[in-house]
Amino acid sequence: MKRSLFYAAGMLMLASCSQDSKSSYVVTVNTDENLNDKTAYIIDFDTEEKLDSAVVAGGVATFTGKIDAPRLVALSIDGKGFGDFYLEADSILVENGAVEGGELNAKNQAYWTERMAAIEEFRNLPDSVQQSRYEEFQTRINDAEDKLREENMDNPLGYYYFVYGPARRMNLAQLDSAIAAHPSLGEYKRIQKMRQAFINQEETSEGKMFKDFEVTYNDSTFRLSDYVGKGKYVLVDFWASWCGPCIRQTAVIKDLYKEYGPKGLEVIGVAVWDKPEDTLKGIESHELPWKNILNAQSIPTEIYGIQGIPCIILFGPDGKIISRDKQNDDLRNDVAKAMEPAK
Repeated sequence: MKRSLFYAAGMLMLASCSQDSKSSYVVTVNTDENLNDKTAYIIDFDTEEKLDSAVVAGGVATFTGKIDAPRLVALSIDGKGFGDFYLEADSILVENGAVEGGELNAKNQAYWTERMAAIEEFRNLPDSVQQSRYEEFQTRINDAEDKLREENMDNPLGYYYFVYGPARRMNLAQLDSAIAAHPSLGEYKRIQKMRQAFINQEETSEGKMFKDFEVTYNDSTFRLSDYVGKGKYVLVDFWASWCGPCIRQTAVIKDLYKEYGPKGLEVIGVAVWDKPEDTLKGIESHELPWKNILNAQSIPTEIYGIQGIPCIILFGPDGKIISRDKQNDDLRNDVAKAMEPAK
């Protein structure tokens, strides 16, 4: 009896002594000595806030501090990204892209170990059976990710796999349902931004009137209303020079411009998330003959809830949105249908 009492008392003492240590972390980053004297930062993945900093010495950056709850963070050294991990009240080692220490890091590593093992197993299959078993292995990987996400929806691990997984395929009602089931999701800035984007998408969906925006470049001001709502059909391509899918879609737009331009279709490019000098090079190298609004950055993407490019919108003569987010044959068909009276 005394033994169990002493054991219980000892455990209480240990618990009371370790209360403060439960919020403390030590992160050791082993890197190259050529980064000595460079500053390393731990940056909150969601808010992009710098949480901690350390100077690299002897090829090692050591962070110590306290944390209220686990966070998904990014590691940056001398302005360059060195991967992501979960900052937890634990001793964490980061080396060569691998992370050790912390419950969430262990769960994430276990998932990736399982995922890579499945991929390696698939690659080692004879070519003759790979095609027939592809769906089997894809389902296996997807199920593992779904399980990881669903078991961790109330912590940063589940948040990450939610925001880069099913959230991208949701609408506003579905996102709100997920937030209702897991209220902590609604506290993340990226989720809040995504929710607002869904609202803006609905407000600028097919059948709605266009929303104007204004962009300044080289001391000149450009507005969407300079072109839209002026009595013509206007096809607006929100794009960037670095975006491969955007460049591929210009072939379709060129065909439409060639066929329907003489019949009244106007095409306008709006360069977003791009440097103006790069946009100009892209216009020249890809021989884009239509007008472009440069340096729009995030102004129109926020107003129209654009989360990925290319985003192509067809506006009617009165400024009403006729078609949105269509590509290839779907885009061709929508433009042809709208321009039919002009044939």
